[in-house]
Amino acid sequence: MSDDTIRLVTIGRILRRRWRLLAVLTLVGALVGYGVSLLFPPRYTTSASVLLPGAWEERALLTQTEIATSSVVVDRAAATLHWDGVDGRDLRDRVSAQAADGNIVRISGTAETPERAQQLSDQVAQQFVGYAAQVVGDNGDPEAAAQLAALRQMVAQTSSRITELADAADPGKTVESVQARTDLEKLRTTLQEAMNKLEEADPAAVKAGLVVMGPAPRPTGEAPPTRWQLIAGGALLFFLVALIGHLTAARMSRRPRTEPEIAEALGSASLGTVDVPAEREAHRPEVRGARARARRLLGLDVRWDVPAPPPSGDEASRQVRYRRVCARLRERVPAPRRLLAVVPEGDGSALRAAGQLVAAAGGDPRLRVVAVGVDRPLVPDRDTESGALVVLSPGHWTAAELAGVAEACADARHEVVGVVLVGTSTARPERSADRPRDAATPVLAGADDATGVAR
Repeated sequence: MSDDTIRLVTIGRILRRRWRLLAVLTLVGALVGYGVSLLFPPRYTTSASVLLPGAWEERALLTQTEIATSSVVVDRAAATLHWDGVDGRDLRDRVSAQAADGNIVRISGTAETPERAQQLSDQVAQQFVGYAAQVVGDNGDPEAAAQLAALRQMVAQTSSRITELADAADPGKTVESVQARTDLEKLRTTLQEAMNKLEEADPAAVKAGLVVMGPAPRPTGEAPPTRWQLIAGGALLFFLVALIGHLTAARMSRRPRTEPEIAEALGSASLGTVDVPAEREAHRPEVRGARARARRLLGLDVRWDVPAPPPSGDEASRQVRYRRVCARLRERVPAPRRLLAVVPEGDGSALRAAGQLVAAAGGDPRLRVVAVGVDRPLVPDRDTESGALVVLSPGHWTAAELAGVAEACADARHEVVGVVLVGTSTARPERSADRPRDAATPVLAGADDATGVAR
């Protein structure tokens, strides 16, 4: 199976087994997004366009956008608007400009209301045009202006002289006169075109021609992020964080899941795997305390990273597996065979499987079930028993916890003779007519706790 398939299966398992927790966290994220939207009031944005006539290079257009958002332009706009408690420094973060196609500078303004956003954009555009014209007028070169005026005068005189020469030529009587008049008209046209290009290249003429292309449109919707976008973003963020957290926890988990890993942690050999029917909701043990109820409500009392229980066979095949485990146990332990069946506390499946093993053994070996806490494991001292059989569900306990159970058995002078893994199956076994419903109940009723005292 490829890594992608494994990831999809894992994500599907999280969604199926943790959907309540994910739904609650998604709702919390939506509420957080709503709270953030209350801290940041809605904003409205609109744009005013300014046309720059003539030919402009990209670098020059970028310079104009910087001028449009300069402190001088924004301060003048703030002074003209006279908004209470708002100065040029406050407006600088609300004004932006960008160069568009066609030598157009688009000036955008953001405010709390559509009316103010429109006023801000229009006022900054007007102040930009006025400031650009002022800069051109202040920076004009008097000598260059005088030379340009003298050049215009010379062109006018030359044009008049060309007209006189054309009139003096014999109008259309000879080929030479027609050619002369044609050459004079071409000269007049060339001079006029050169003068027009010179006028277009005049910075003062171009900059003075900046035009505001009408008032900015009044915005009809909020500027992003809107309240609904913040709510959706918060919900999506919390959902993804929860999902990634589950995947990270599963990748960093140090809980042994396979038979060799669990057997190595306990320092013994695996005798096989048995299964018990998965508990239905009505048969799950009653929980006490607000924390336990919350865990059950959110589905945290069931592990999500354990594969789904496989379909169970019939009762006969299940009993065959129990008898095979008992047979392997007889081969490993000499007579008389009296053993402790050590079950970690909280492992309900393992406790039920231990009861089934007691029933399947039929007194050979003779098993006594004890529940041992994994936090501070304590196994009853050796009396008539000659070893310990550890029965547990895979994937529930860390290697350190399993090693602690093995050390507790060694402290009580019990050798761990084997490990039995317990799985769950989806189908409930069929109950035969001649067999009581709770055949293993008397054995479980006499199980011992961690101190060896009968419950």
